[in-house]
This record gives sequence, C-alpha cells and structure tokens, in this order.
Amino acid sequence: MWLSRIFTVGLLILCQIACMHEDSIHRIDGTIISKTELTEEINNLMEAGHVTGLAVSILNQNKVIYQKAFGYANFKTKELLRTDHVFYGASFSKAVFGYLVAQLVSEGLIDLDKPLQEYLDKPIPDFPFEKDWRGYQNLKNDLRYEKITARMCLTHTTGFPNWRWMTKDFDFYEIGKIRFLIDPGKRFSYSGEGINLLQFALEQITNKGLEELASERIFKPLKMEMTSYLWQTRFSEQYCSGHSPARLPILKDIQDEAGAAGSMETTIEDYTKFFQAVMRETHRETSIGQLMLSPNVRIRSKVQFGSQSWEDTDENDEIQLSYGLGWGLLNSPYGPGMFKEGHDQGFQHYSIMFPDQKIGVIIMTNCDNGESIFKKLLEVSIADNYTPWKWERYIPYDLNE
Repeated sequence: MWLSRIFTVGLLILCQIACMHEDSIHRIDGTIISKTELTEEINNLMEAGHVTGLAVSILNQNKVIYQKAFGYANFKTKELLRTDHVFYGASFSKAVFGYLVAQLVSEGLIDLDKPLQEYLDKPIPDFPFEKDWRGYQNLKNDLRYEKITARMCLTHTTGFPNWRWMTKDFDFYEIGKIRFLIDPGKRFSYSGEGINLLQFALEQITNKGLEELASERIFKPLKMEMTSYLWQTRFSEQYCSGHSPARLPILKDIQDEAGAAGSMETTIEDYTKFFQAVMRETHRETSIGQLMLSPNVRIRSKVQFGSQSWEDTDENDEIQLSYGLGWGLLNSPYGPGMFKEGHDQGFQHYSIMFPDQKIGVIIMTNCDNGESIFKKLLEVSIADNYTPWKWERYIPYDLNE
C-alpha cells in the first residue's frame, strides 16, 4: 500500500514539474518567466505605451513556446488582433531577402564580392525601367556604380541614400535622383536603394522575379501561406490596419511591385516559421548559417537613421555592433545575436535570435507607438539587455530625451 502511495505522490510531483515547465519561458541568462506573468507585463506595457495592437512569438529550443496577439487589428471598428492577421512587414522584407541571397551564394550562383556590373550585359544606367524614376540613368557619368557588390548592398555600404528622395540627413530631397552620398564600401549607411539594386541584378542573373524566387525557395517550402512580396486579394479579410500615434487607422498603401527592401506582407505565424528556419541554419553553423552570422562591417554610428547617423561613438563597442547579410549582428555573454527591425508608417517590428541558446523573440505592432515598449519587452521576455536600443532609437515611453 505504501509503495502505491509513494508512486502516486511521485507521479503528482512529476506532473506538477511538467506543468510548471510548460508554463515557463526560458530566457538567455538562464532565468525563467511564467507565461501568465509575461502576458500581464505585455498588457501593462501596451496600456502605458498606448500601443494599438501587438503580436509576439517567443522561441525556446527553436520551438514556439509563446505566441499571442494583443489589442486591436482596427481600433476604429474594435476588431481584435489575431495571430493570423496579415501585417505589412516593412523591412522584415530585407531579412527574408538576405536569407534568399545567402542560399544563392552557398550554391555558387552569385559571388558576394564580384561587382554586380560584371554579371550584366550592359551598363546599369542603360537598363530601361517601366517607371523612369526607378532607374539608374543618373549614374551614367559616375562610374562608382561599377564597384558595387552584393555584399555592399546587403551590408548597407553602397554609399546610396536610404531612398533617392531623401537627403543625407533623411530629410526630403525634392529632385529625387539616385546618387552617391559617399564612396561605396566606406561606411555603413542604411540604404533601401542598395537592396533594390541587388534585387534588380539577381532578377537579371536568374531570369526570375523576386516573388518567384522567394516563393520557390522560402514561402512554399516553409508553408508561409499568408506571406508575399506582392499584395494578394486573399489578404483583405485578414489584414490589420496600421495606426497613427493617436490610434487612427491608416489607409492601406498597396505596393505595385515586389520590393526586397520593403513590400512583404506576412503574419506572426508565418514569419515565425521563417525565423525558425534561419535559426536552424545559424545554430548548426551550416554554410548558409556561417554566411548569415559573419560580420561584414563594424558599425560605430551614433544612431541608425537621421543626421546623427554620420556621428561616430564607441557606445556599442562592447557588443561589437556589426552588419551581416541583411541582418544586424551583436555579441553577448550568451553568444552572438542576429536582429532585424521593420519600420514604416503605422507598423513597427523587431526580432532577435541568439542561436547558441536557440532562443528568440519576434515583435510585430500595427501602430506608430510600438517601438516605445520594445526595450522593456525584450528585457522581460528573454532577458535581452543587448539590443542597441539607443542606436535603434527605441526610446521608451517613460523616458524623455
């Protein structure tokens, strides 16, 4: 009889331990937080930061341990946000593109350090574009374009502005012509234009469009059924609106072309599948993983965007802030970190993984207040105290500068 009681008590204890484990999220520093506690923290942060809607995924051992949606898909109609709602992915588009290029490099289809011009049958400025303003005619008498490589494009060192309608200080540039701000390869300077040039070159090399390449190599194999670089009519019923700081819904701007720098639509569910695929490669240190985790340029700029991006600092030397193939890189006591943000009107996102720990987090928000809670959410969810939040300009809602 007493053996039976001991067995029963032992079984109950094991069940309790298992239940505690299932309710716990392991963080990179070895601590844990309960899912209930994290949910409460997120609700409090959203209220304090006036965040309209937020979706989050957390990975432990590269498995989804926590995935939830909070707030509203549309504040005006009070439609609640779900994990299958489609977000505008903004620069998460670049993270997918970086992974796509790493695949092509590992297969020998493109060399990261061979000038893109050498793959093409005529000078880049001579290629016609259906929309002239997208072309490179303005570079005809500036032969620096002949030096640009795929590595420069993915590490934001082409010397181009972020967008051709922006000045060096990220103000509006009325002329709107593509041009060099600095010589290629000299300095990290975030540039969607560089990403777009590489997309154009790859489409010429492979004779396939970006959407076809991404669908064949990433979206279909990973079963990312609600993700595309092109707007799909089937997204309409599941799309979540972007919101202004005052929580006013923003009219959807439908992209007319697939753009590696920022046209992708996706869900937190789909993007998590992609994130897991990248973590598998980087944790196993495959050829693709090694490409993704290798620092290509050290970053010492004070901030990522704006006039202060031309000022240097040593504030991020401790984490050795760098850039890889479309992703930011940092070092921590728990191994390297790989991160990518997304930011556009009405949408603010962030993701970071620590491959050695097989821990990561993805945050997607549909409002212009989202970034104000990123610092605290990263700390509480996975104990990430290493994301360069000042460099990212993720100023907390309760911190005045």
